[in-house]
Amino acid sequence: MFTGIVAVVGQIVDVRRIKAEAKEATQRAMGVHLTVDAGSLDLADVAIGDSIAIQGACMTVVALQEPCFEVDVSCESLALTVGLEQPGPVNLEKALRVGDPLGGHLVSGHVDGIGVVTRFDQAGESKELRIMVPSHLGRYLAIKGSVVVDGVSLTVNRVSDQDRGCEISINLIPHTQTVTTLGRLQPGSKVNIEIDTIARYVERMVGAEPVVVETPVAKASEDDASTSQPAARKVFFMST
Repeated sequence: MFTGIVAVVGQIVDVRRIKAEAKEATQRAMGVHLTVDAGSLDLADVAIGDSIAIQGACMTVVALQEPCFEVDVSCESLALTVGLEQPGPVNLEKALRVGDPLGGHLVSGHVDGIGVVTRFDQAGESKELRIMVPSHLGRYLAIKGSVVVDGVSLTVNRVSDQDRGCEISINLIPHTQTVTTLGRLQPGSKVNIEIDTIARYVERMVGAEPVVVETPVAKASEDDASTSQPAARKVFFMST
């Protein structure tokens, strides 16, 4: 789990195709091996097998030599994300540990879809960022709700359902533009989108049918409070 509070902007410095076993495998079907320069990110407490979010995508560290770490990205992950297929700046965040402050919101690091920037205009001292999100994700987005864009936890200011998708509006303060890769965005840029995990569970619960299950429960007798006998209790569970 992560919080969506980017620790540092690192740099993908090397991208190598992972050799596929099947001879007929195409280059497109291959994953990649990335070497990432973590910059000022402290890797002292990072071990091989630990998770680091890169542009909002949770990746497993497979090699480590400060200030760099290496990860393998599967062809499936490449197909569902952007920003991991070539050298360039990336947002980095180490996995959340017990006791760490939760400055953003609970983030899984599992990208749900790819959005496209439609506008990125000055709005006072800040900038208004508008992103067209795939239609199927629109029902999880709400005004004042949370969304993750390229690994950054942000608050949705406006939501507009349209024929070509769901457009969200976000206010980016100067600090966020400076300490993340979001300041480099422009109309047409593609970004990784992760919806709020809580929204997933709410949808599941709202659309579920109640199921009644009877379970035994101890019931004290009137003669002896220390003696108990089984009774039935109805418990409601949600199921689809």
